[in-house]
Amino acid sequence: MNEMTNWILTYYGYRPYGFYLDWTYLLVVAGVLLCLGASAAVNSNFKKYSRVRSRAGITGAEAARRILSLSGITDVQVQQVSGHLTDHYDPRKKTVSLSPEVYGSSSLAAVGVAAHECGHAVQHQKGYVPLKIRSALVPLVNLGSTLAWPMILIGLLLGFWIGSGAAGFLVNLGILLFSLAVLFQLVTLPVEFNASARALRIVDSTGFLSSEEMSGAKKVLSAAALTYVAGAVSSILQLLRLIILFGGRRD
Repeated sequence: MNEMTNWILTYYGYRPYGFYLDWTYLLVVAGVLLCLGASAAVNSNFKKYSRVRSRAGITGAEAARRILSLSGITDVQVQQVSGHLTDHYDPRKKTVSLSPEVYGSSSLAAVGVAAHECGHAVQHQKGYVPLKIRSALVPLVNLGSTLAWPMILIGLLLGFWIGSGAAGFLVNLGILLFSLAVLFQLVTLPVEFNASARALRIVDSTGFLSSEEMSGAKKVLSAAALTYVAGAVSSILQLLRLIILFGGRRD
């Protein structure tokens, strides 16, 4: 470990153990494992129910268009986009974009995912407050994700040359910028859960799927929701690690 690295770690209260092992890495590992587990669950459920064709034979695209029509939404277009599970709703372009495995498939998974994205369109139409907050946070989050780590690293390097002061300010600013991403993840949770709830209510009321088929669609959406929960927890753990490493630095 060179002199600068040693000074930075010591000054900011970071104590390596053994071969630079640090217990706070466990927070990062826990977050990664949560995300991997959630991703595996959503892929497993989607794969399982993508093989189960709905009795009505309605495709994801058809389901989306009917849901939008029944919700009184006439200015949102349904389109196909490339990629695996790249489905999303764009409130700026007013488009529901569905991946090939959802757009043209009549599986339970396809109908469930398409309905979920339409749930976001309904939220937009109704002026759902958490969705408005999340949309307002996007520019700040993009800025924060770009500048957070550079601010922290520059602050650490400046701390070696000029001492605390401005260096500590930059580190704190970097942590603050990173916290915007955590806030975004937290606001995303009610948005995603509410979109699924709205979608399933509409699908249930229209009879697109039988009660037995609804169970399969719910499992797909529940697994997808876990990815957002895991992402939020992972971000919180990462923020906690930053605070532990740099929040208690010496003056």
